[in-house]
Amino acid sequence: MLSVVCPIYNEEKYIDQCIQSIIAQDYPKDDLEVFFVDGMSTDRTREIIKRYALCYPFLRVLDNPQKIVPYAMNKGILEARGDVIVRIDAHTLYEKNYFSVLVKHLYCLQADNVGAVCKTDVLHKNPKTLTIREVLSNKWGVGNSIFRTGIDKIVEVDTVPFGCWRRDVFDRYGLYDERLVRNQDIELNKRILRGGGKIFIVPNTYSTYLARESYAGIAKNNYGNGKWNILTVYYTRQLSSLSLRHFVPLVFVISLLLPLLLTLIYFPFFYIFSFSFLAYLFLLGGISLNLAFSKKLNFFYLLISFMVLHVSYGWGSLIGILKLPFIK
Repeated sequence: MLSVVCPIYNEEKYIDQCIQSIIAQDYPKDDLEVFFVDGMSTDRTREIIKRYALCYPFLRVLDNPQKIVPYAMNKGILEARGDVIVRIDAHTLYEKNYFSVLVKHLYCLQADNVGAVCKTDVLHKNPKTLTIREVLSNKWGVGNSIFRTGIDKIVEVDTVPFGCWRRDVFDRYGLYDERLVRNQDIELNKRILRGGGKIFIVPNTYSTYLARESYAGIAKNNYGNGKWNILTVYYTRQLSSLSLRHFVPLVFVISLLLPLLLTLIYFPFFYIFSFSFLAYLFLLGGISLNLAFSKKLNFFYLLISFMVLHVSYGWGSLIGILKLPFIK
């Protein structure tokens, strides 16, 4: 039996498409249960799920008064009756063989966790959102994560989007760390690896993440990601809880901000700031120009999207560092 856990909060815009992709799965419905663990949504999310549940009783809603993902996951895991547990996300659509491929490889590979490529798309397509989609799929935007850039063979990795585990994995390595508002999946995967476990990403299926479609949404999400990179290391006392790529935006922001602040003391530092910023713009401009021509996208939207992503992520990490002395 397969138990699927999906943390949700105010997902009215996306939940319908997500549920339809679950219903379309080729996994036997008699061996399936899906828990939507809701952080007490104030929109129509619960109403939509309950409407589907009238026809598909394997869909259930659980309450998550703590409103954070790791608590939702732990509640779903403890409620689950399945031999295998899969985590999914409401912003995401799943190929019809998604569950069956992951479960098959979990046992064939004798793995502790298995995942698949997560492609990026947008719900509403226009010149602006198409550039956001490209930036969130591009190595210059999101780094060298192969679960974003794609694979054609089974690869052993340090993390996967979401996850598919035998339930005894949580007995051996522990549940989700409920202190972590973000990065809880990455931290769990690093814990599995430190314990000698194996994690694989597999081909032949994929999910499609529906990205936020405004600069404000992208900035808010990546600010949180950047901040929780720092807080994750603080709470776990493990620098290896994350990878080097997670800290590149922080180094970038500091390389701009520090010379600018030092300019107040010694003006020639302004030239260092100017050089760093212009070098960044030159590099980013070349990348954006190439993408604009090759993929027929708007150059200025590309440039802005890259900058919003990089700066908000790095700024979030910097704020995370500044918060450390005030954490009790």
